[in-house]
This record gives sequence, C-alpha cells and structure tokens, in this order.
Amino acid sequence: MYEQFYGLRERPFDLSSNLKYLLLTPKHQEALSNLEYGMSVASGITLLVGEAGTGKTTLVRKALAPYMRQPSAHRARWVYVSNPVLSRDEFLESLAQGFQLSPQAAASKTRLLRELEEALVQRHADGIASLLIIDEAQSLPHELLEEVRLLANIESDTAKLMGVVLAGQPALAMRLNEPGLYQLKQRIGLRCTLPALTLRETAAYIAHRIWMAGGSPERAFTRDAVTAIHERSGGIPRTINVICENALLTGFAADQRPVGRETVLEVCVDFDLHGQFATRAASVLPRPTSAAVEAAADAGGASRNAFSRYLHARTR
Repeated sequence: MYEQFYGLRERPFDLSSNLKYLLLTPKHQEALSNLEYGMSVASGITLLVGEAGTGKTTLVRKALAPYMRQPSAHRARWVYVSNPVLSRDEFLESLAQGFQLSPQAAASKTRLLRELEEALVQRHADGIASLLIIDEAQSLPHELLEEVRLLANIESDTAKLMGVVLAGQPALAMRLNEPGLYQLKQRIGLRCTLPALTLRETAAYIAHRIWMAGGSPERAFTRDAVTAIHERSGGIPRTINVICENALLTGFAADQRPVGRETVLEVCVDFDLHGQFATRAASVLPRPTSAAVEAAADAGGASRNAFSRYLHARTR
C-alpha cells in the first residue's frame, strides 16, 4: 500500500522470518557460529536464549539453511519442534515420524530408543548429521525436558550421535537452575544469548531492511524517529518491525515523507508501547568513531553516508 510512496519494492518490516532481511550484529554472529558448530559437531546440547522477538527462530533457520540448500554437501536429517506443549506420547510420535522410524516405534519408548540409536549410528557412519531442534523450549513440560536429556545421552564410543538445540526465552535458563534439571544443565555444551539491539544497532537494522526492500533510509524515517523507535521498542526486533510498519502506513495516509518522531509516538500510543528505555530517552550516546560507522554500514549492506545520518542522530 505505501511501498511506492516511500520508493520501496516490497514491505521491509513484515513479521515473517525472512532470511533476506537478517542483519547479523556481533552477538547474532556469535550465536549463529555456536548454532552451526553445535549442529555440525553434535557436542552436547546447544542452548540459545533471548527475549521474545529477538530473532531466535530466524537464527535457527539461518543455521539450518546450508542443509536445505545443498543436501549433497551438507547432509542432515532433523526434527524441528516449534510447539513444545506436547504430551510425552505426542513428542515420541514426532521423533518417530521425523527420523523415519517404524510406526510401532511411536507406541513404545523402548522400541523407539532402540530404532533411533540404530538409525543414528548408521547415519553417523554415512556422514549424515542428526538434529533435534526445539523452539520455545521454555514451555517444555518437565517430563519432556527429561526425555531430551536421555536423547542427548545417545552416543558412540567416540562421538555424540545427535545434535540437540534448545531455543527459548530467559525463563528456560531459569528453569535449568532447578535441582531436578541439574543433569540436563550439565549436558549443555554451548550457550549463547541474543540481547536487545542498541540504538546504533537499531539504526543499522532499520536501514538494512529498507535497503533490502529497495529504498533509502533517509526517505523513510528521520533521525529523531529512529531514536523514538528504539526507545519505545526496547531494541526488540519484532517490536521494531511493528512500529515501523505502522508508522510507514500512518505516514503514507498523512502524506508524510520521511516519517517523523511524532508519528512514531502516535503509533506507539495506539499499541500501548511505552518503552523500557523511556526514562533514558534524553541521554546522549558517545559519538561513534568513523570505524564503527563503517563497520555498521558493512554489516547492513548499505552506504556509510546513509548510516551516518542515523548513527549520529543523538550526537549532532
């Protein structure tokens, strides 16, 4: 609806997990490296923690992308559980189907474990990775967390036979401190956290998505608007998308280009977004160095000048 008005080919702030728009901050790159290593080496359980909307699902999909694009070079079979609110029987059925076990394996835990171990041994010998990925893992019932621990124990004399990834909100990390889950916590080989974006990263994130959609950041949002988006979103990418999408729609209706701070605040009132950083709205960030600006531009795939207009928003 507003794309042509702002010089865009498509909507840049859609809420789908589109890898085309993924911007890897240093923390995202670190987490991605951990996921890729955990999937390829199967070194125990890989734990990915982040608040809702920080991009955990998108990052997991990014780590899986090589297996999907080049099956001959990166062979793997995986089970992806996106809704962990399952009964024990439903969970076992998902494993049996995902790893192509017999129908009888879903009805018997003993048979499932025997068939699964046989399948994992054979696939490991054939150079095929086996992965179990559980998203929103903070919602897993206690009995299923125990099942995950048992599955992570399957190994040969020299290697783990299945990589396990648990992605969830901070409540998952808190649950792992419970006495009954101590053994599961001991099996975590890799752990990474996705924090909220800083103001500079928020500016880079917004600019990157606009560039990828064919537009120019300075034509879409003013510097003060970007600062307001960061304040009210708390640096959470999903919330940034919601604010930007609705601000562009509101700006289009008001024939406003670029969108200003007042329009952003109006949208935030409608969505009841007060911002966890609102009390620090008047603070001034240190002026970024030219090297920092250039690095942010490289990360977003945009020109240094376009990013400078955003990254110096609070320092001129």
